[in-house]
Amino acid sequence: MADETTKEVEEEPIDYEEEEDVAASGADGEVKKGHYVGIHSSSFRDFILKEETVRAVVDCGFEHPSEVQHECIPQAVLGMDIICQAKAGMGKTAVFVLATLHQLEPKDGEVGVVVLCHARELAFQIAHEYSRFAKYLPDVKVGVIYGGVPIKQHIELFKKECPHVVVATPGRILKLVRDKVCDLSNVKHFVLDECDNMLGELDMRRDVQEIFRATPHDKQVMMFSATLDKEVRPICKKFCQDPMEIYVDDEAKLTLHGLQQYYIKLTEAEKNRKLNDLLDALEFNQVVIFVSRVPRAIELNRLLNECNFPSIAIHSKMKQPERLAMYKKFKNFESRILVATDVFGRGMDIERVNIVINYDFPTSREGKDDGPYQYMHRVGRAGRFGTKGLGISFVSSEDDAKTLATVQSRFEVEIGELPDSIDINSYMQT
Repeated sequence: MADETTKEVEEEPIDYEEEEDVAASGADGEVKKGHYVGIHSSSFRDFILKEETVRAVVDCGFEHPSEVQHECIPQAVLGMDIICQAKAGMGKTAVFVLATLHQLEPKDGEVGVVVLCHARELAFQIAHEYSRFAKYLPDVKVGVIYGGVPIKQHIELFKKECPHVVVATPGRILKLVRDKVCDLSNVKHFVLDECDNMLGELDMRRDVQEIFRATPHDKQVMMFSATLDKEVRPICKKFCQDPMEIYVDDEAKLTLHGLQQYYIKLTEAEKNRKLNDLLDALEFNQVVIFVSRVPRAIELNRLLNECNFPSIAIHSKMKQPERLAMYKKFKNFESRILVATDVFGRGMDIERVNIVINYDFPTSREGKDDGPYQYMHRVGRAGRFGTKGLGISFVSSEDDAKTLATVQSRFEVEIGELPDSIDINSYMQT
């Protein structure tokens, strides 16, 4: 891997999720994510995982592995490097969680696994997956490290009870590595989740490289994403040694076939009224409404509450404790309507979400063609694990219409105008 130097800075490195401001983050209706249908008749026991891990998998309600799990886990548990692209909601996180827990031999004071991701909520979510799959492995300690909380808490964590598994955003963990608080010299497994997002931007890539160089040369490297541009693939391979590569080269296969997708042509001034009408007319367990900017998230959340739709909002300008509290509130089904920026658009797994509304249609960043991919990440919050869902997008400009056309052609998905009525059985689990 090219040895790029990283300029030392006195201030703590930023969290890269803040780049979102450039428009690219009842119980009767519960959909248990452990109950999706695997396409293979195999079970998780066939992977010869630790018995303690298999017991935890069963407790979580998983029965059969998905296609990506069936292909990746047997190689991952043997320590092979992996680069995997597979559509959203098919259990990529479980691949590296189960594989690393199976191989991990926890030693006091040593970090054995490092998982890097771009957003704080995603780090929290991955750490939660480790905790529940390590339910019967009491010696395994899991730590989640991200900015927005006092760094003293993380310093104390490494001094008093060093975690064996560290799930982190790059900015904060790099600060701890540079200050020699976090020792990565014993790491055996290095994971990048949403790797295209982590390596696509040069500044973030440099930080990832610096963290990577703080780990031993001899280690397992695994990278995962739902979208992986051909330009990013060679960069991923520089981090790996003879990796197993799983790509969805036919981008049509990225489509979530349980997801109904529609658009509505309207003006900017008509959006609020239409959104109110949809929330009144549609049945939903939980709904995520995506907007392009933080101020729009704040204002739309205020308007919805004024209209007696008790929503909450998540965006990058919130203080970390409040932001995490909102995430937990939505995750725990204490709120059914979430207004979010693209900080919530990748990787978030809220199993009861069955409707996504693009209040603002995702657009590509300058010099990039990532708007269509961001669309897939957003609507992928609904219809996860092969379940039913509904995606509705507001199209109010020529740029919106162009991106919509690109989505349809690139992913070979038909997105029609929203009909006057929709069969509830097409997007709600029965």
